[in-house]
Amino acid sequence: MDGEGGGGLKPMDSEQLREYGHQMVDFIADYYKNIENYPVLSQVEPGYLRKLLPDAAPNRPESLQNVLDDVQSKILPGVTHWQSPNFYAYYPSNSSVAGFLGEMLSAAINMVGFSWITSPAATELEMIVLDWLGKLLKLPQEFLSPGHGGGVIQGTASEAVLVVLLAARDKTLRRVGKSALGKLVVYGSDQTHSALQKACQIGGVHPENCRLLKTDSSTNYALPPEIVSEAISHDISIGLIPFFLCGTVGTTSSATVDPLYSLGKIAKSNDMWFHVDAAYAGSACICPEYRKYLDGVEEADSFNMNAHKWFLTNFDCSTLWVKDRNALIQSLSTNPEFLKNKASQANLVVDYKDWQIPLGRRFRSLKLWMVLRLYGVENLQHYLRNHIELAKYFEECVGQDSRFEVVAPRLFALVCFRLLPPVGDNEVCRSNKLNQVLLEAVNSTGKLFISHTALSGMYTLRFAVGAPLTERRHIAAAWKVLQDEASTLLGAPLQDNGNPS
Repeated sequence: MDGEGGGGLKPMDSEQLREYGHQMVDFIADYYKNIENYPVLSQVEPGYLRKLLPDAAPNRPESLQNVLDDVQSKILPGVTHWQSPNFYAYYPSNSSVAGFLGEMLSAAINMVGFSWITSPAATELEMIVLDWLGKLLKLPQEFLSPGHGGGVIQGTASEAVLVVLLAARDKTLRRVGKSALGKLVVYGSDQTHSALQKACQIGGVHPENCRLLKTDSSTNYALPPEIVSEAISHDISIGLIPFFLCGTVGTTSSATVDPLYSLGKIAKSNDMWFHVDAAYAGSACICPEYRKYLDGVEEADSFNMNAHKWFLTNFDCSTLWVKDRNALIQSLSTNPEFLKNKASQANLVVDYKDWQIPLGRRFRSLKLWMVLRLYGVENLQHYLRNHIELAKYFEECVGQDSRFEVVAPRLFALVCFRLLPPVGDNEVCRSNKLNQVLLEAVNSTGKLFISHTALSGMYTLRFAVGAPLTERRHIAAAWKVLQDEASTLLGAPLQDNGNPS
């Protein structure tokens, strides 16, 4: 192939890697240096890229510089810049120098660590680092690897809830018989992440047996234990089998916290699996003043936090702990002849292939290890507290403008707010359209990107602070854009189609 005799890029060559690697790192560093110059939300139209790229792959090799030129001119315009300091949509997806270095090293080693023997360091580092993080979160000892439980890195919180739901399903069916699958019932709230519904679909739980119980502003959208108890009692009375309950620390819509202790007690008394999804807010709980939001986790069977959201660890790195690893292994283990080896057969090691859906897995613990070592706990705590202070500042800005209102209490670094309709116009539909138009106007400026949700039928704007580069000046500038666009909107009558006339 081209590259023989030094004429082109070889499949692998240490000196070429050094040269091209420097070029790529320079390109990436320049991207971060200039990231504020890009529109945060991509402004392209669907199908834009097909018009710009050839119909087929090249027969002859091209230069890296030509490829990077295309990235600059053709790819970056179609990128929504999640690492921009002006990205406030959804929840953050943190990148960091330490996380980036860990990803580089993982890509360099490029092993497929499905079992201990395929790279012992990968398995053992993952166990150690998740014990470190579990201790930072003050998780019960049962979740740590010296006991019957332990931690594992999944790709996302969706995978985490799926594997524990499968473990809970099979544990229950071993007790009541496989024919009872159609009677199994899952419980969460209408604020629980939609990943729970997908897990039910994949796990064979009937759609009508996935109970997403209604919440409202009286509990700040937390799941009331008494409603859970009533639903469980009713289902038992009609012959159904409750088996899985999901509580959340930092819901997607408003970052509220479910009452873990009470929910856990209900689950335990009904022989159910209790899973805690702290994908977003779990990170903040390494700060002593926020650890209270995990009170009750001792009642849980499993606990999940996304280090790739707000913990400076590049995507993907979703940390999951279970109290009984055998429950996972019994559901997910396969033991084909071609994977058999002495260490596994003697039950001396952990094989993470049996804790997850796929066989193959990346060396993801490297980047989490580097984040913990290169930043240290004190700096990570400061990082999280700073974002929470910035969100508090934004919340104060909203509170000082009588045209806006905060819709739900701020617990972490998410502010839920909306623009109030003109005096005398309280019609919900028109109010919702007003906020939808404001969202679209703000995002189309390219100066910031926010997203929305619905709370009690109200179209609600979400402002989630969490990008590593965000400073107070960015918050002030974002608020100025929101105020200016609101002034423009309120100065023009709103048509029935939701657009200002």
